[in-house]
Amino acid sequence: MLLSATPPPGPRPAQEVRLFEEAARHRGLTPPRTHPTASITWLGPAASNPALAYRVGGDPAHLAESRRWIEAAVRLPHWGKAHMPDHDLDAGWLLHHLALALKWIGDDLPDGVRALLRYKLLLQGRRMYEFAVASEGRWWSSSYWQNHNWICYAGLATAGYVLGKEEWTERARDNLGTVLDLMPRDGSHAEGVVYWRYGVPFLAVHLDLLQEAEGIDWWDRGGFMSHTFRYRLHQTAPGFAFNVDHGDCHDRRSGHSAGLYYRLGAQYGIPEAQWMGDLASGDLLWQEAAESGVRPGILPEAYLEYLWYDPSVPAARPTETRAFFPDLGLLAARTGWDDDATLVSFKASPGGGHRAWETAEKHRVERGWETLNQGHHHPDSGSFVLVSQGAFLAVDEGYSNRKRAAHHNLLLVDGQGYADEDRYHVYRDIPYERQARQRDVLVSPDCGWAHATAEIAAMYDPALGVRRLDRTLVFTPSGRLVLLDLAAAETPREWTFLLQTDRPTEALPDGSRLIRSGAASARVRQFAPADGSVVCEVTEVVANPTSSTPELSLTRTLHTLRSTTSRSTDGLFLTAIVPDTGTDAVEVPCARGRGVAFGTESVLLSPVARRIRTDGVRADAAAVLLTSGGAPYVVAATRLELDGAVLLNVPEPYTGKVG
Repeated sequence: MLLSATPPPGPRPAQEVRLFEEAARHRGLTPPRTHPTASITWLGPAASNPALAYRVGGDPAHLAESRRWIEAAVRLPHWGKAHMPDHDLDAGWLLHHLALALKWIGDDLPDGVRALLRYKLLLQGRRMYEFAVASEGRWWSSSYWQNHNWICYAGLATAGYVLGKEEWTERARDNLGTVLDLMPRDGSHAEGVVYWRYGVPFLAVHLDLLQEAEGIDWWDRGGFMSHTFRYRLHQTAPGFAFNVDHGDCHDRRSGHSAGLYYRLGAQYGIPEAQWMGDLASGDLLWQEAAESGVRPGILPEAYLEYLWYDPSVPAARPTETRAFFPDLGLLAARTGWDDDATLVSFKASPGGGHRAWETAEKHRVERGWETLNQGHHHPDSGSFVLVSQGAFLAVDEGYSNRKRAAHHNLLLVDGQGYADEDRYHVYRDIPYERQARQRDVLVSPDCGWAHATAEIAAMYDPALGVRRLDRTLVFTPSGRLVLLDLAAAETPREWTFLLQTDRPTEALPDGSRLIRSGAASARVRQFAPADGSVVCEVTEVVANPTSSTPELSLTRTLHTLRSTTSRSTDGLFLTAIVPDTGTDAVEVPCARGRGVAFGTESVLLSPVARRIRTDGVRADAAAVLLTSGGAPYVVAATRLELDGAVLLNVPEPYTGKVG
């Protein structure tokens, strides 16, 4: 598709309009005569989109516009200025786009321009190739799980196919095969949604090039590409405009890639991907373009939307409301997809996810290579994001350079977060054994319950002697949240519960607190500890999200609710968060275990001892989840007795619906 500029058959009027609009968008700008301080990635699509528009419509104005930006790019002695000139993202982007422009309109360019463009691509491609060879095992050349690898190799491959440089395309192909073999099969991405939309389109680009140029179909290799739309879908906030911002996320708007949605929808027959592509390139397009902090942004993808849109693919609005991605330990649950629905996203895994962590350790031991670049990963295992009524209520920090657990909805031990944090590469060189994980996962789409327990004790400094730090999160069918945090240490410690919000929480007369965000609200009620001290303070997170512009500095202000216990070897927090304050939470009296009820919904928990005893409920289980008039659900249960009737009695722990 890309090399031949041949889309799937059928009409594409909306995509054609997008292409022609994008081809003309820069006409009022003067191309730079010297290299700007900031990134020049945008110069590539400024040339390729009018090149494709000329190929499609034949308007000589588009040809002239493409030539204008080609000439600007090729006269720059280097591609990239502030960070790794010729060897990183600027060069990768321009190699891809200008090579396509040469392929599409080279015969219509003046001989001198065509020759200069070809020479510049050969020069920049050689620089990129030689750097990839020389730096293998140390930087993006073998950083298989991150966007620099995918973008730079896709750019090298594009130029290689257009110029006939087989050593470039062979190296890029070998890397792509390794990437596809090592990416998580569940489609999740530890760098977060923003870098998903920035990097994964280039994996699709490379697959497209490989299939067209060499007849090699790797779209199903490894499983990542066929499942990754589902990951992106479940990191979409209700109403579709915003994204959950785990990992480095410049903002909550930079999440959509209409072109990639169309390609995945066509390749794998995913109606929801087609529907999301239509939405992202239609109703959401201009607001995302205006508010996104990631450049070049969504508008330059017009060429992909035109070439990857397949009108034969049906479109269907998403309906699935629960998902779990085991590699990243990511649980996502929502009450629906409308603007006012409630969503929680809860994660816990080793740095980069289980597969990357395991494989990178093998590379380190067997080859002496450092292949897991963790700059965009956060110390956030056990943290969660809550969205409801069209607003973010429990929030994440977004992008940060000095990453700290204290910036997340997490727990501190004697005021300390994760060991070896407060730096950019927060997982670099830490012991292999320092891993978090999720256990006891229940994802029940038929009735709406979701449950998981994050084990995060290993993430803290061994000198603190933390033997247990488990967070159990339950999401009810109505969108209420229960958190049970159980902690234990060898010596007495102060345990601190953190809740991050966009505005300060408000103390209410009954001891609960109110979260407000615009018209949205939620009540936070903490049943334990009884003697905790509670303060609300300002937390500022300072970051520069792009190495190409060193002077850029962004500050995000969080409002942190801190609930701290007295010093003890054991800590326990039992917290309920109820979106829309019309309903309150009450504690359920338990002889064994802990419980919270919200009218018709009851949550009974015992994640460690697995003994629950209340008036009417006797269970050997990690959790019993009850809805009035509905069948009970259990987690890791061997026995359940309700009102004297034995409903479950099995030798091995069972998770799911009973009856």
